[in-house]
Amino acid sequence: MTEDETDKQFREIADAFIDLANSKTEQAHAENIGMAMLYAVSRFNAYVIAMHADNLEKYEQDVPQAKAYFLQQYENMLEENIAEYKKIYQPPLKYAHLMKEGE
Repeated sequence: MTEDETDKQFREIADAFIDLANSKTEQAHAENIGMAMLYAVSRFNAYVIAMHADNLEKYEQDVPQAKAYFLQQYENMLEENIAEYKKIYQPPLKYAHLMKEGE
């Protein structure tokens, strides 16, 4: 798979999860959905770590490096998305029609 194909697949998968999360907003608060997604991703990434280890010793050896990697990736992605959302508060307000009066 080329880098472009990998990136396209990554975006499609991410969009599918975001679409699912958005569809749950009628049933649950966004904060609860976000926490559920964090739990799900942490659980899946624990599985990814285990999947790469043949035994407990290798698993325990891999955990610190994998945790550092996943935490750094999350921080980078969160910072990128926070910066992107910050733009909606800069003129012209892209989502002004969705904001409550007085915000």
